[in-house]
Amino acid sequence: MKRGLKVFVGLACFFVFGLPAFSQPSSRSIETFLMDSFDAANGQNYLYNGETLNWDWAVNSSRFVAEGYPKFGYYDGISNSLKQLLKGSGVEHKVFGVKTAFDRKGDNWFEIYPTKDGKPFEIPFIGTVSAMDFWVWGANYNYTLEVMLRDALGRIHVLQAGNLAFKGWKNIVVNVPTYIQQHSHLRSGPENMTLVGFRIRSDASEFVDNYVVFFDHIKFTSNSLSFIYDGYELNDVNFGDSSRALSSGDAK
Repeated sequence: MKRGLKVFVGLACFFVFGLPAFSQPSSRSIETFLMDSFDAANGQNYLYNGETLNWDWAVNSSRFVAEGYPKFGYYDGISNSLKQLLKGSGVEHKVFGVKTAFDRKGDNWFEIYPTKDGKPFEIPFIGTVSAMDFWVWGANYNYTLEVMLRDALGRIHVLQAGNLAFKGWKNIVVNVPTYIQQHSHLRSGPENMTLVGFRIRSDASEFVDNYVVFFDHIKFTSNSLSFIYDGYELNDVNFGDSSRALSSGDAK
């Protein structure tokens, strides 16, 4: 019995520890990716699946937005913490800012979302994301911030990012729940979870005639190897566009 037990334990160790390392991506392979520094429009150079992605940002608002609003653009600025971290980079730092006004109090909102070629664009995440990290400049108004994500099945999830009733810059971290499906086994449709944008809502009793907010440095923490497997590159093989039907000989 002891000899049989040793053989069983030996086989178990082989299957657990003896597999090739490349077939077992480490669950501890955690990286931080910079999604957007807002230093320039269309200047991200975000590398995703071997492709360099760039985008701009736009804003839309709910129905009672005042005429001529929202106003938005890139402005000189950076938080003191990031200024020290990026000291000596030689980059002229900018942030993305929005100014809004509404004609009446109530459930007013506006959305900040990425665009490409003048159309809404959703930024794909890399790996399995555990948290998002970004800086927000608050004007001490009782407004709330939401992050909108689309999972790999096409469903949108709205994550609460807290109240914006503070002055100046604040680093906000939003954990991504494990119930959100970040990868799809389907060969068509979205491959990974994407960032749809941000939504800011006013409290029903808060002033709405002169609101300003700024965003900077969107990052995310991810296990970048969590969905990589042996032969992953074969996903992108080009079989051509032939619609030739199988003959009886092909089907054998």
